[in-house]
Amino acid sequence: MAGRIEDYALIGDMQTAALVCRDGSVDWLCLPRFDSHAVFAGLLGTEEHGFWRVGPAGPEGAPAAPADRRRYRGDSLILESEWDTPRGTVRVTDFMPPRDGAPQLIRVVEGVSGRVPMRSSLRMRFSYGRVVPWVHKVGERTVAVAGPDSVWLDTDVETHGKDLTTYSEFTVTPGDRITFTLSWQPSHKEPPPLPDPEGSLEATADFWREWVEHCTYHGPYREAVVRSLITLKALTYAPTGGIVAAPTTSLPEEIGGVRNWDYRYTWLRDAAITLSSMLRTGYREEARAWRDWLLRAVAGDPENLQIMYGIAGERELGEAELDWLPGYENSGPVRVGNGAANQLQLDVYGEVTEALHLAHMTGLSRNDYASLLQIKLINYLEKNWDQPDEGIWEVRGPRRHFTHSKVMAWVAVDRTIKLIESGDADGPLERWRELRDEIHRDVCEKGYDEERNTFTQSYGSQELDASLLLIPQMGFLPPDDKRVIGTIEAIQRELSTEDGFVLRYPTAGEEAGVDGLEGDEGAFLACSFWLADDLAMIGRVDEARKLFERLLSLRNDLGLLAEEWDPRLQRQVGNFPQAFSHVPLIDTALRLTASGAYGG
Repeated sequence: MAGRIEDYALIGDMQTAALVCRDGSVDWLCLPRFDSHAVFAGLLGTEEHGFWRVGPAGPEGAPAAPADRRRYRGDSLILESEWDTPRGTVRVTDFMPPRDGAPQLIRVVEGVSGRVPMRSSLRMRFSYGRVVPWVHKVGERTVAVAGPDSVWLDTDVETHGKDLTTYSEFTVTPGDRITFTLSWQPSHKEPPPLPDPEGSLEATADFWREWVEHCTYHGPYREAVVRSLITLKALTYAPTGGIVAAPTTSLPEEIGGVRNWDYRYTWLRDAAITLSSMLRTGYREEARAWRDWLLRAVAGDPENLQIMYGIAGERELGEAELDWLPGYENSGPVRVGNGAANQLQLDVYGEVTEALHLAHMTGLSRNDYASLLQIKLINYLEKNWDQPDEGIWEVRGPRRHFTHSKVMAWVAVDRTIKLIESGDADGPLERWRELRDEIHRDVCEKGYDEERNTFTQSYGSQELDASLLLIPQMGFLPPDDKRVIGTIEAIQRELSTEDGFVLRYPTAGEEAGVDGLEGDEGAFLACSFWLADDLAMIGRVDEARKLFERLLSLRNDLGLLAEEWDPRLQRQVGNFPQAFSHVPLIDTALRLTASGAYGG
């Protein structure tokens, strides 16, 4: 059975990622890319769907023991897990070296004290747990082949097969280092080169040490900020600069529910705010790579801008259900692909334009096509900003005039006006100033409930929506505007949990609500960070700091966050780790540090 979501650690090589449970089991790994089929899919099913566990050997059939402690080695993605057993202590180091060639998952078993019997249990299942590969020996190497894929196991110890699983049993004493390397290669090609685990470990440590040195944030929340930055870097597909929202699919927003989605793609919204956080903390190269990815993905067709693309810019992301997988804790269906790719979400134009504006303002080298793209996006918005859409939360119900979408359309026009005013682009300045004013009036007249003194989710609606917290952060209205303060207080009253965390919007439980889906969901962590930001902006800095530090306490022991927090079950839910949670963590830390609103 898979562990709790917060029981997992992330390791990765900036092209794919693995999730490692506390008991030493790799329960999720897609090869060779984030969006490839999983070789280990036990996370969404059972051990029959693939896993790889390395840990102390227990009695046959007994559950594996969780590690007594684990940590990342410094500021890196090198995971160290330690077990204290009656016979001694052992350490397992897991990592994936940044690569130019074949992807590798390397596991190093090290004796610390005593004599500890160990076991490696490797069950590879291709195509998300559906296909049993042909496993055989090629010299001293073990290879598993299924269709176009092959996975090679290289290790210092003997292996044997039993029940369609590859096992190794061995004992370690102090100073012993036993290595295992799993490498992917197209099955029609020559075997991958023999690995160099120790050299790869040293190179991986050097990579992360040098990368973290570029971080310009040195405030009181540095540990949380750096861990979030490392996580965002791990979610970046190095060959193209595309950024996945999360490395997983179908981890549920409600245990046992149907709100299960594939996040292994590049949402323009998520990637744009990730770029903004990277720029604010000194990572200009990542920002430049994402801008280049955007220009390739959009190409010459900004009128048909998608809300998400594949990590190399692919447009076709058809959604399907994998009926042979029961889902995480029986939360079905398991989905791959994402049907929301073809939705109209007008807010994306604002997020992309804001990211390009920030890149321009922070001195990222000029790109004439980026400026031209901004102009083309506004040409489209000028004709379509007043249309209903599916909004930031990708509702699968009817389109509406979502207030946040209109606000972000205003942001797009406003930032483009600033670009023209700077002399770096040409456009109909006076006409677009009038357009900016028109959108602003429209939102204030139709998206605001004067009687309750709050903006609402959509025009004519009585519902609230946490995305309204972005109104002051985007500069649509100043923080001290009574309508902003009224909206913040209304969201605290109506959308907050007992712990002060924030729901995205009211859900309808057993019936389909505004989002067209049954069931409920947890508190949305990004929205909770937005509330902390707003509280700081309106002068309630002590309250903001306390909320922020409560949010930090929800991270797992390795500093990782999923998409949501279930206040009833007191556990993380949703895809993991989630860029849309770690980005606002960074932004709130920067805001609180600038305001001096921190303890200690």
